[in-house]
Amino acid sequence: QVQLVESGGGLVQAGGTLRLSCAASGRTFSNGNLFMAWFRQAPGKERDSVAFINRSGGLTYYADSVKGRFTISRDNAKNTVFLQMNSLKPEDTAVYYCAAREQYIYDSTWFRAVEYDYWGQGTQVTVSS
Repeated sequence: QVQLVESGGGLVQAGGTLRLSCAASGRTFSNGNLFMAWFRQAPGKERDSVAFINRSGGLTYYADSVKGRFTISRDNAKNTVFLQMNSLKPEDTAVYYCAAREQYIYDSTWFRAVEYDYWGQGTQVTVSS
């Protein structure tokens, strides 16, 4: 079993920055054998993919809406995944969730929430205009 705990959310003005963290515990993560992703969900909307990172950290994918502004990274020694969010916009307002998967995930499906086995409780990000 894997437990995920997000932190770092908050209220920020448009153009500002936030850095989210996702701390993992339980089996497997310390060896870097989890595929990790960030999703977000705004009120009344579906849960959308934001970013993905493979086991080693050498491969990342981003949703078009955040490319060039957000950066996903991981520190396997600290069992943590990060999401650096720059140039934030009001439309980035949402609850951000960390997700993990043990089995291999293909580049054609990384953005599907159903692919992930473990989820955190979420952290609220609010961007004011």
